Amino acid sequence: MSNDAPDPYKEVMTRESLAAMIYSLCDDFHRRGDEWENRTVEDYLSALARCITDLPGSYRHRGEEMPPDGDWTYFARALSAAVVYE
Repeated sequence: MSNDAPDPYKEVMTRESLAAMIYSLCDDFHRRGDEWENRTVEDYLSALARCITDLPGSYRHRGEEMPPDGDWTYFARALSAAVVYE
């Protein structure tokens, strides 16, 4: 069963568009952080790990196959670098 709702994340196709999406999340947190479920870095990162673990099921739920060629190494490096990046 396919979900016909538009998927805004399909627009994230480049490093620049990923950075723009993350900036958008920061802006959203500044505007509506009290509405976020995960308000601390620890809670957010823990939820992020669970989401990544559950991605195959999320794709299945949308009636799609998970792309096999995601650049997980790039994402891991970016997450780790952000710990000390100014």
